Amino acid sequence: MQENKKKQVLLVGNPNVGKSTVFNALCNKKQKTGNYAGVTVASHSGNYTYKNEEVEVIDLPGSYSVYPSSEDEAIFSKFLIDEQKNYAGVIYILEALSLKRGLLLFQQIQDLGVPMILVVNQIDQAERRGISIDIQKFSDALGIQLIQTNAKEQVGIDQIKEAVLKNGFVKADKNSFETPNEHKDFIQKLAAHKGLDNEYKAWMSLSLGTDLGRIESIKDLMNEPDSKSLVPKRLQVQETVRRYQNVDKILADVISKKAQFKELLTEKLDKVLVHKFWGYVVFLAILLVIFQSVFFLAEYPMTWIEDLFSWLAAFTGEHLPEGPINSLISNGIVPGIGGIVVFAPQIGILLYFLYLLEDSGYMARVVFLMDRLLRPFGLNGKSIVPLVSGTACAIPAVISTRNIENLRERLLTILVTPFMTCSARLPVYSIIIGLIISEGTFLGIKYKALVLMGMYLLGFLVALFSAAILKRFIKNEGKTYLVMDLPTYKKPLFGYDLKMVLGKVWDFITGAGKIIFIVSIIIWFLSYFGPKQNPDQFVATNVELDHSYLAKMGKGIEPLIEPLGYDWKMGVGILTSFVAREVFVGTMSTLYSLEDDAPEVKVIDKMRRDVKPNGEKVFSFATGVSVLLFYAFAMQCVSTLAVVYRETKSWKWTGFQVAMMTGLAYFVSLIAYQILK
Repeated sequence: MQENKKKQVLLVGNPNVGKSTVFNALCNKKQKTGNYAGVTVASHSGNYTYKNEEVEVIDLPGSYSVYPSSEDEAIFSKFLIDEQKNYAGVIYILEALSLKRGLLLFQQIQDLGVPMILVVNQIDQAERRGISIDIQKFSDALGIQLIQTNAKEQVGIDQIKEAVLKNGFVKADKNSFETPNEHKDFIQKLAAHKGLDNEYKAWMSLSLGTDLGRIESIKDLMNEPDSKSLVPKRLQVQETVRRYQNVDKILADVISKKAQFKELLTEKLDKVLVHKFWGYVVFLAILLVIFQSVFFLAEYPMTWIEDLFSWLAAFTGEHLPEGPINSLISNGIVPGIGGIVVFAPQIGILLYFLYLLEDSGYMARVVFLMDRLLRPFGLNGKSIVPLVSGTACAIPAVISTRNIENLRERLLTILVTPFMTCSARLPVYSIIIGLIISEGTFLGIKYKALVLMGMYLLGFLVALFSAAILKRFIKNEGKTYLVMDLPTYKKPLFGYDLKMVLGKVWDFITGAGKIIFIVSIIIWFLSYFGPKQNPDQFVATNVELDHSYLAKMGKGIEPLIEPLGYDWKMGVGILTSFVAREVFVGTMSTLYSLEDDAPEVKVIDKMRRDVKPNGEKVFSFATGVSVLLFYAFAMQCVSTLAVVYRETKSWKWTGFQVAMMTGLAYFVSLIAYQILK
């Protein structure tokens, strides 16, 4: 490798071994870590500089084998093999509590001739379970030096950097897997024919089945055994069995466990947390605490933010020169952005609790627990990862379906995940719940918290119901089973998770803020100007909101939305929110600020007192329920649509998803309003 070229290394290991934590520690990045499989579903890269050497670290998706069974493992295998000439070596992460599982992939990579640095993470967790590992014997048996780490505490990170600096990547002297005698001659001839430098690459080519079309002609020439003995899946099973036999021999000599070791807290907690009845009760109780906190803890910071933006709107309105610029800033941009920023505390609190649950190891139990519940609906336990992730954002949630092996289950999960209540829906829910639900409590729990939890559960139930229907129309690729290791419970990194949350909240504010800024300017322009009574002439002067271009557009779609209980302003909000759901709140904030000369009055109070020409409240209980249901089901996020298309590579399924969700949203909202009005 040239001296002036950045050194590139791969970070590799099984899912849930602390690989992303090591990546964050090396590169000082804020990639999300989670204590369940499937967090990293695409390669991520980061850089660090150590003793004047710049190194690029590529964090590949976790995998159990070089033979992919899911989309994320396919990304891993392709990069590992195809890019072999471009990287200096592999930093392989083993977890001390799952050595046997991790050594399978380690030996496969070794036999490919890839130079490696071996890291054993979380040895302290093994010791707590009474498991002792003879590091020296282990190192000698594998023929490679081991680095011990505790990545969350930054222990061993400098040793990894030092090993990379000194090019401490080691190639195996010999293959750990011996080709079975019945295939040996053919493998040797195939390796020579393809110019491969070791037999295992030829064996892997056969086991993957990627070159079988070319191999058929070679077999005829070489008069090899019939093709039944060369079925890729059988070769993979044969290799796995032999490798595990070899791994068992190694571990028997290096691992010792204390007899009758005291049961740890993990085992005690799991008797309740994964119980077939109490497990669900505890999960619902945890959700209830989270949603109560979303309203209770966020109350004061939300009030401060509202007061700040109200003051800012009044200040700009008073000190800027009279005219369009004054109106644009004080009645358009400031209220619009303030309408989104005010919900940052609620989003932050929700995300923080979710991160703590992931970090602690509890979310892995939720995956296990939900497998039993999701199976009848055509999904499996791994589907809960994108479904739960969807409560933050549907975009990474859809990408995380790559961890699902079965194609039908993956497609079903992609199609129903957008029903989950994402953080973009939270501002809409919060403002509507605040308008139509009283401040009372039930058993000490706020009515608003109960309704918000109900909206989250509604999204989950509709996702299940939709999957149950769709599974009848999507061909099944075979029965699947959930096999997973439950990690030990760990103390969450409260400070690190808080930094992660602050970064995510800032991303939300800046991302939504850019959209709101543009939308606010457009809405202000359309609301500030309007046509003359003579339709052939136009004026460039301020008009009343009801006579503006915006009102003209909104009233044009009013016949379509009036059966749902919406007026033209809500119609404009729904149209603009097709870009992103949270834009609805910013749009309403701008609209209600434009038609009111009292900037010190909160937007929610303006919305609460607004009435229709017939004297009926605009935001009545029936209308509020209709809005909640519309946003619970409607597919209003262009970015999510783009990701769905990228993951399915099908306009048919993407279009179907839009039509299904939007049609359902309109129908349910219509029925709800007509019944409740």
